[in-house]
Amino acid sequence: MTTPTTWGEGCAEPCARNAPSAAHVADAGNARVADFTQHQIERALRNRVRYRYVRARVAREPEGYRIESPCCSRNVDPAGGVIDIAWLARDDDGQWHLHARDHAARRWVAQYASHDLAMLLDRLCVDAARVFWP
Repeated sequence: MTTPTTWGEGCAEPCARNAPSAAHVADAGNARVADFTQHQIERALRNRVRYRYVRARVAREPEGYRIESPCCSRNVDPAGGVIDIAWLARDDDGQWHLHARDHAARRWVAQYASHDLAMLLDRLCVDAARVFWP
């Protein structure tokens, strides 16, 4: 059995030609965090209470994550088209803000704020008052 080297096969030290630039590492790090957050949201939505038989979609946007889904109740779109459900945004202090869509007024309405994303996702997925899933 061979023991892997610290720096990879054939390298006694980090190879400068293979090292990404600092800017590339920062961009990649942000992308990984964004991908993980999107995956966390998608995983939570699979366990939601309302309209589990349709697939909600999470769209990454510059200001956060927009969740959309087919309108099963037909309360908002009589044709059952895709409607906005929620918007999650993180502020500069790291606090998450969960918004519901007011379809009549065509605007986002703040509902909850927390540093705990899992708690906000739980509120979104349970939605006992049908604020998010009309």
